Amino acid sequence: MGSGALFLAVFLACAVEAVEATTIVLAAGTARDWRSAAIGMAGALAVLAVVVAALGPAVSELPLRGLRLVVGALLLIFGLQWLRKAILRASGRKARHDEDKIFAEQLATAAAQPRRRAGLVPDWYGFTLSFKGVLLEGLEVVFIVLTFGGNARDVGLAAVAAGCAVLVVATAGVAVRSPLSRVPENTMKFAVGIMLTAFGMFWGAEGAGAHWPGSDAALLVLVPAVGVFALLLVALMRESPAAGRVAPVPVPAATERS
Repeated sequence: MGSGALFLAVFLACAVEAVEATTIVLAAGTARDWRSAAIGMAGALAVLAVVVAALGPAVSELPLRGLRLVVGALLLIFGLQWLRKAILRASGRKARHDEDKIFAEQLATAAAQPRRRAGLVPDWYGFTLSFKGVLLEGLEVVFIVLTFGGNARDVGLAAVAAGCAVLVVATAGVAVRSPLSRVPENTMKFAVGIMLTAFGMFWGAEGAGAHWPGSDAALLVLVPAVGVFALLLVALMRESPAAGRVAPVPVPAATERS
């Protein structure tokens, strides 16, 4: 896997998580206290940096074949989950991810909580909301960095790509002080789901001992193939609206009311 492809794959995947984390931080800062939200975000980023620093060298020392088998399986699990939701959203079977709605709900919840100071933190609820949101979304970023970076034997480049994605999204969020609703997150999740699924298939098969024709060049066929298949599923699900309805359960005669 080339350096450019590694950077792009990690950047796109991490940008999706960064949008969700930024929405939580903005809600905490707007409804509660910006200083507390910033401290919570900084604390979570510090924890995540320690995790990457501790696990990065260990992952890089694992045998490549076994690492690819495990990474491939994990990417397939995550990729198929993302792709399934993206297909359901694109076909109209599931509501699209609405950052404006999520921001409004988090804002209302945060505003209703009582204010309590804890040490140097002016508002403990705002701190914990920001900390937990960034930490949970950030753990997925760490997973992406370690899996992609470990497989390519370049955790450093993967970490740089993740940092760039977080920086770009966070800067945009702070600049507008609103959820990043203009970012086509549903489209990004569709693309990332395709990439994670394709890379999972590729690395999982290599870890199991298979050899792809053309080596890494096989990804140039595998990624579009997964994408075309996903788009066909979207088209089929759009054309069969009745399939998404739940059929009524017949009532036994003995239990019917007269």
